[in-house]
Amino acid sequence: MMLLPRLSSHASRTASLSRLSGIAAAIPRHWSRPQLQRAIAPLLSQTRLAPSHRAFNTFRPLKWPSSAPPPAPPNKPSEDRKPALRELRENIYTIPNLLTISRIIACPALGWSILEGNFHLATGLLVYAGVTDWVDGYVARKYKQQTVLGTILDPAADKILMTTLTVTLAMKGMLPIPLAVIILGRDVLLSISAFYFRYISLPAPKTFARYWDFSIPSAEVRPTTISKVNTALQLVLMGSTTISPLLALDLVYPLQALQLTVAATTVWSGLSYVFSKNAVKFVGKK
Repeated sequence: MMLLPRLSSHASRTASLSRLSGIAAAIPRHWSRPQLQRAIAPLLSQTRLAPSHRAFNTFRPLKWPSSAPPPAPPNKPSEDRKPALRELRENIYTIPNLLTISRIIACPALGWSILEGNFHLATGLLVYAGVTDWVDGYVARKYKQQTVLGTILDPAADKILMTTLTVTLAMKGMLPIPLAVIILGRDVLLSISAFYFRYISLPAPKTFARYWDFSIPSAEVRPTTISKVNTALQLVLMGSTTISPLLALDLVYPLQALQLTVAATTVWSGLSYVFSKNAVKFVGKK
């Protein structure tokens, strides 16, 4: 029986405290201390917590909840996020590359000299092409100036030289037309393949400007063994045919035998690029 008044008193205090909390939450921030005292004094008296002068002298202002959102946690690097791959670039302005380009520039003069019958100049340009071809390879290996562009420029220079000699000598009637078709047909197919491999191996984004930016390596062409032999035989054939008017020797039969050999090695070397797995290497891929 004695518990009922206590329970009733406890419930009353709980209700009063709830009302006090509600009023405190609704009190404007600009109210002064006397206004706060008058607002909460009735509730304190009902809960037997009547304010005293000492209590209100030690009154501490309420800390109003801030409307600003809580600070966001610091961004932590995701473990699954992989670092961006650094784009590969190389120095293409090397002595071997410049020598190779000079050999390409000399090809039009070589073709003109053959068509004009100036075989002395043509022979001199052939010697220059052969010397620079050896020097650029030696410098690249000796001073570690190999570049991916060099692996493309060097065979391209050889093909341009060979194309110039093949076309001009065939036009002069010094080279059989069927052999010229075989040599040129192989080179055209290899050139188309080189453009294709350049496109598929170029890192994204694949734009026109990036396609022709050869400081961005993509694919490396590796000549096969038979291709090297074929190139050497072609150079011997074209060189011998070019200087033959300057010699007092009859080279008709030796040149015919060499022409048949070059025709066979040209077809063989073209097929070697098709069936070889190491002829083209994509840069950055194992």
